Amino acid sequence: MPSPTVYDVAEKAGVSIATVSRVLNTPERVSEGTRARVLEAVDALRFVPRAEATARARRGSGRIGVLAPFFTFPSFVERLAGVAGALANRPYELAIYNVDSSSRRDSYLASLAVMRSVDGLIVMALPFGQAASDRLVAHGLDAVAIEFSQEPFSSIRIDDRAGGRMAAEYLLERGHRRVGFVGDAELPDYAIHTSDWRLEGYRLALADAGVPIAESHVAVAPHGLENARSCAHTLLALQEPPTAIFAASDYQALGVLKAARERGLSVPGDLAVIGFDDLEMAGYLGLTTIRQPLAESGRVAVDLMLARLADPTRPAQRIRLPVTLIPRETA
Repeated sequence: MPSPTVYDVAEKAGVSIATVSRVLNTPERVSEGTRARVLEAVDALRFVPRAEATARARRGSGRIGVLAPFFTFPSFVERLAGVAGALANRPYELAIYNVDSSSRRDSYLASLAVMRSVDGLIVMALPFGQAASDRLVAHGLDAVAIEFSQEPFSSIRIDDRAGGRMAAEYLLERGHRRVGFVGDAELPDYAIHTSDWRLEGYRLALADAGVPIAESHVAVAPHGLENARSCAHTLLALQEPPTAIFAASDYQALGVLKAARERGLSVPGDLAVIGFDDLEMAGYLGLTTIRQPLAESGRVAVDLMLARLADPTRPAQRIRLPVTLIPRETA
């Protein structure tokens, strides 16, 4: 049987060949429904592009792709720096794909798999389904997942709940009994809810110690410095305000610190503050925090990817990186 052509895909999907080309090359320019029809046709026909795309796939594109949401967030910047540093002396360039919706995530996963415009894909904090996984496998595009697991690919995770528990235990050891939390709300459907997991670990440790956190001491809002500051003001204005606040990220901890300063509170005398991530700025601010190895996770992802490119029979690996409490001046 002759190999299916772009004309066959267009006929099966009921679209023009120009639309098929846009789905494969610039998927964000095509409606979700049309993309789905074209990709169903691609899968059903086992279509593989010819000419330049196929030739490039055969000899290797010399590119490693990174799919990332919120790529301007400090934690993602540090993780991307780890990826870039690991590729600095390797014969690969870095291609970053910013994801701001579930449809864009799915479009990139599909088009990159079919076009093979990258040799491997690192997916940061963007869980995807079995259909996308099957398509990547069918087209021979390997992936490494960071902050989630997806068969049959290698993955790198941290224990967010353990980090929340560490924060609670640290505050309890220092005599705090009225504690608060500032975290994320209204996260998009394509995002991983790490703030919720950190709060869960925090709650469990406090409950185990017999001092459960009051619901009035939990404040959440869309991620951002100003929103974290506003949440902290809400908590600190209570009749019995918390004596310590755990923020779901170092960036949000900055908002908490600003609110404390605006209210004339001393840190840690009147209010202890703990963050999460251990961004570079945390050390300069003296911020007590839960360190997750952001740059290391990016470096390890590259190592896993290049090992699989060198030997596709190498088994997928599941790696869990440790979190560590870093005590400094704020708590």
